[in-house]
Amino acid sequence: MMMERALLRLLRSHALRASRVSSSSSLLQRGAAVRRSSQQLRAFLSASSLDTVSQFELRDFAASRQRPIWEPWSRGFADVAGGPGEIVIPFMGDSVPDGVIAAILKKPGDAVAVDEIIAQIETDKVTIDVRSPFAGKIESIVAKQGDTVTPGTKVANVAIGEEGAVSTPSPPPPKEEKVDPPPPKAATPQPPPQAPPKAPVESVPAPGSFRSQSPSEVHLPPKSGERRIPMTRLRKRVATRLKDSQNTFALLTTFNEIDMTNLMDMRAEYKDAFQEKHGVKLGFMSGFVKAAVSALQQIPTVNAVIDGDDIIYRDYIDISIAVGTAKGLVVPVIRRADQMNFAQIEKTINTLGKKANDGSISIDDMAGGTFTISNGGVYGSLISTPIINPPQSAILGMHSIQKRPVVVGKDIVARPMMYVALTYDHRLIDGREAVLFLRAVKDNVEDPRRLLLDL
Repeated sequence: MMMERALLRLLRSHALRASRVSSSSSLLQRGAAVRRSSQQLRAFLSASSLDTVSQFELRDFAASRQRPIWEPWSRGFADVAGGPGEIVIPFMGDSVPDGVIAAILKKPGDAVAVDEIIAQIETDKVTIDVRSPFAGKIESIVAKQGDTVTPGTKVANVAIGEEGAVSTPSPPPPKEEKVDPPPPKAATPQPPPQAPPKAPVESVPAPGSFRSQSPSEVHLPPKSGERRIPMTRLRKRVATRLKDSQNTFALLTTFNEIDMTNLMDMRAEYKDAFQEKHGVKLGFMSGFVKAAVSALQQIPTVNAVIDGDDIIYRDYIDISIAVGTAKGLVVPVIRRADQMNFAQIEKTINTLGKKANDGSISIDDMAGGTFTISNGGVYGSLISTPIINPPQSAILGMHSIQKRPVVVGKDIVARPMMYVALTYDHRLIDGREAVLFLRAVKDNVEDPRRLLLDL
């Protein structure tokens, strides 16, 4: 009985450690876990003679009961850690349940270092690297490119600490694993009487590969000179969100044009001093972000969003910046842009832009956002109607700067002009608010001093 009491104290101490980490609201649940562990201990002791139970067996039993005490309250990061020598898919984020293996960078027999990338997972939002927690030699690759995987899925086996090419026994295992699938196919002749009912079932995998397409879409047969390439997860996600935006929102776009003379003059005059002091170039985007922030504060409805039968008004402003990359469109977020100055905005845009282009941008960098700015002018777009980025209610489109004749006073002069477009959800934002918002952006950009005077 002394051993039983000691072990019960051990179990209770583990529960107390867990209680210090987790919230007090689950104390009753933790108490129930301790009671269950006590009952299991008594069952263990009753099934064995106390004379034959050693301290080592009791220690092993206690170790086996430690995890269930706090398992219900942990997020489960440990669940994505593999066994010794196993490389598994890491935790990818709360909103990312699965992904597709886009590339496998190692093969059996290759040496691998700690934290070296062996595969890349493509999700709906970002590309995630699968890194090796061990140094050694790849024994086998148990996943293949194109597989849909979830956190915890095993990707490869590593012989820890081994180096060189002592991998003659390792190539056979992957081949044997590839031979494993044929047995089910060999079993298909087994149910010949069920062949007629299985005919429709065989057609199920085909639509699965085209889940993003509606049944009404036509699948064109391949022709000479054409290539069919599966859409990436990111491209599918962008296509789905933009189509949902058109189907959900009452989209309407209003236009205006901005005389860029004063903003360009300010940039030309201060760009060298700005870069020398802040270590980053002064661009036009920071001016438009500040102008949009001021306009959003004047017209808060543009910063709001419809949620069911309610309207959510936000007292903060997070500006999303649309960035086109080789892999697709991503929209990183400048958080609390209303509390930033020009230098802070330029530094944040520079950092997020680099991360977007080199593929290191994370889901947290793109989460949220209350209003989006898209600059199609960098690609030469003269005018366009941008689509709202759900669940926001409006998006500002910037375009290329071109010299056009305009009337200034009584004279016609050539000025650098930019067309701007505001697409908004007409269910929430009336035309009056949309026009006033775009007019406020125009006034702030044409006279940047207004931003300093909070006008």
